Amino acid sequence: MSAATRDNRGNNRYEVVDGDDLAGFADYRLTGSRIAFTHTEILPAFAGKRLAQQLVADALDDARRRKLEVMPFCPYVRRFISKHADYIDLVPETERERFGLTTSIG
Repeated sequence: MSAATRDNRGNNRYEVVDGDDLAGFADYRLTGSRIAFTHTEILPAFAGKRLAQQLVADALDDARRRKLEVMPFCPYVRRFISKHADYIDLVPETERERFGLTTSIG
């Protein structure tokens, strides 16, 4: 079965589901035009399936569609952005140094 990501706005988190089962989530705080990712977790039964990557990519793609600025407080989201330069533009330029992100990611 393939996994899907959904925005559970009632719980302020993106969720990745595998079939009918919750496999993981990325918590966030939405303030105006900024979304702050605070924690990402994949449940142990779903480890090793690359679901965290899918979850974060889908969440960041949704933030882009919604024209939200991303604040990657979550270490996993921050690491993901550092490895995928096409997402760095979501982090405000004035905040990148704070998160250890630069425009010369490669």
